[in-house]
Amino acid sequence: MYYNEDCISGAQKHLKNDSIDLIISDPPYGIKGEKLDKHYNRDENNVLEGYIDVPAHEYSEFSMKWITEAERVLRPGGSIYIVSGYSHLRHILNALANTKLEEKNHIIWKYNFGVYTQKKYISSHYHILYCTKPGGAPTFNTNAFYADYEKCENGGSLNYQDREDVWIINREYKPGQVKNKNELPKSLLTKMILYSSKPDDMVCDFFLGSFSTAKVALALNRNACGFEINKNAFDYQIKEIEKIKSGELLSQMRQVSDNKLFNKGKPLSNEEKQQIISEFGLLRQKGLSQKSACDKLSENFGRGYWSIMKIVGNNNKYIENNVLTLFDMKQKTD
Repeated sequence: MYYNEDCISGAQKHLKNDSIDLIISDPPYGIKGEKLDKHYNRDENNVLEGYIDVPAHEYSEFSMKWITEAERVLRPGGSIYIVSGYSHLRHILNALANTKLEEKNHIIWKYNFGVYTQKKYISSHYHILYCTKPGGAPTFNTNAFYADYEKCENGGSLNYQDREDVWIINREYKPGQVKNKNELPKSLLTKMILYSSKPDDMVCDFFLGSFSTAKVALALNRNACGFEINKNAFDYQIKEIEKIKSGELLSQMRQVSDNKLFNKGKPLSNEEKQQIISEFGLLRQKGLSQKSACDKLSENFGRGYWSIMKIVGNNNKYIENNVLTLFDMKQKTD
C-alpha cells in the first residue's frame, strides 16, 4: 500500500475515512530543501535525486490540504505526529487549529550537530506536534519502555523521564550509503510507534521519503502505507522495504516487567482508605519514617506514593492520636 503519488490527491483516491490508526509525517522543508547541502555543509553524492520541496508562498495552503486529509483518514482516537522545523511551524499550527484534532503535546526533539551559525544561536532541534482525533479512545502505551517502578541511578523514575516532552535523540549518519534528503532516526520512530499504536495497527506516512516510518512500523509488527512523489526515491525504497521482516525489531526491544502500581487510577473505596490509614499507623509505630511507610504502602496497595501521601496527610492528626490504639487492635487480631 505504497503509492508514487502526491499525498493529497493520493489520499483522496486510496484511503478511506477513519481507516488509519497512526500517522507519522515529516513534511517538506519549504526552505529550498534541494540546496540543504549548502546549509549543512555535507556531501550529498549518495543522496537520491529528485527531492521535491514546497515553495514558501504555497506552504500555508499546502499544509491545510494535507492535514485536512490526514484528519479525514485518521480513525476516531487515532494519533498523528508531525515533525517540523521552525520556519513554517506557524502554518502547520494554523492548519491543525482548523481541524478537530486535539493537541496532546508539543514535543521538542533535540539532536546533535545543528546548523552552524556565528551571528545567531545554533538551531539544533525540531518540533513534533502530537495530536489525536476525538471520538474514540487514543492508544497510548504508558509503559511501552519502562515499568512504573524502574529507577535511574539518581533514583528518578525512568518512565517519567522517557515521557517528558523534550527528547534527546541523535540523528543517524550513513556515510557512503544511499539515502534520502532527510531521514528520521529509527529510535525516534520506534518511540512514537510503540507509544501510540498496537500490533497490526495501520501506520501511514504522507511523505515516505526513505520509507523509514514504514520500515520501522513493519519491523515492529505493524502495517504500513503511504505516499512518495519522488520517483527516484520511490523506486529505490520500494525494493529496500521488501527486505524488512515483520516484527524483526521486537527481539531487540527490552522486556518491560509488570507494573507494581497495579491499582493506579482505579477508584479508591472508603474501606481501602481506612486500611491504608491503619497500616500507616502500625508502620509508624514500628519506627518507620513517613516516607518509608508510604513507600511500603505504595507497594502493598499498588498505588502511587503521592496517592498514599494524600490519604495519610489528610488524616495525619487522627493517625498520630490513635497510633497506639491501632497497634493494640492489630496485636489482638494477631
